[in-house]
Amino acid sequence: MADLRVNLCGKTLASPVIAASGTFGFGVEYENIVDLKKLGAVSGKGLTLEGKYGNEGERLWETPSGLINSIGLQNPGVQHFIDNELPDMLGMGCAAMANLGGSTIETYEEGARLLDKTAIDFIELNISCPNVKAGGIAYGVKAESAREVVSRVRKCTTKPMIVKLSPNAENIVEMALACEEAGADGLSLVNTFQAMAIDLEKRRPVFHNVFAGLSGPAIRPIALRMVYQVCGAVKVPVVGLGGIATAHDALEFILAGATAVQVGTANFMDPKACEKIVDGIGEWMDAHGVKTLDEIRGAARV
Repeated sequence: MADLRVNLCGKTLASPVIAASGTFGFGVEYENIVDLKKLGAVSGKGLTLEGKYGNEGERLWETPSGLINSIGLQNPGVQHFIDNELPDMLGMGCAAMANLGGSTIETYEEGARLLDKTAIDFIELNISCPNVKAGGIAYGVKAESAREVVSRVRKCTTKPMIVKLSPNAENIVEMALACEEAGADGLSLVNTFQAMAIDLEKRRPVFHNVFAGLSGPAIRPIALRMVYQVCGAVKVPVVGLGGIATAHDALEFILAGATAVQVGTANFMDPKACEKIVDGIGEWMDAHGVKTLDEIRGAARV
């Protein structure tokens, strides 16, 4: 039988499959549907220091092979999460990952300090949030802005910190290297692509903020290319995501060099997607005589 365990930033996960933030609640919502012990981890709903109601108006819009979302990081806030959702999350049977965003570096820092006092396994630092002090530019677009926020947050926590990168970065490899140099223990990529939709009847953009985030199978080949590029440039482990819906998709990212993968939009199409992908990876490994994923990780690199 194949051994699906992987080592991510010093922690052993039961499998390489992680439920992506914003698509799996805090994990416990799925406990009667999915065998959570098969998953490597769950990345919980994106958190900010203070709770947020999220965006007004349309929030989800289907598009061919994808989903556009404008949720606006609706969440209960870090302290509420620690007091209420985290205890159940820690009992899931797989690793727990807190996805942390912020509007300023100071809110990132305080959120990290609070999470550092808990038993959370990982902090996934979402740097795709707008930088209010820089006129709305996302920390994940400019490498120097990312370097500053990662280095500042690094000083606030000893938890394994995985920095989640935006595909809208000016240069994804430069961005990855800046985050690695600033103290990231790992990287996850990619987040959603900037997109939009127009309502023909209203003759107006569908979303109040005009632009929103595209995810799903439509973005997978581009996400795979970016993961391949980053894996060739950094020494820290990389978690690949973007449109993964099958075991075949997940294995492509691992062959490109990813240590683990995250599954997001596929959870909306099939609540058991993560579990099916874990099982499918194991079946493929058994069929091909592969004992561990270390044997094939990065094998497609040329």
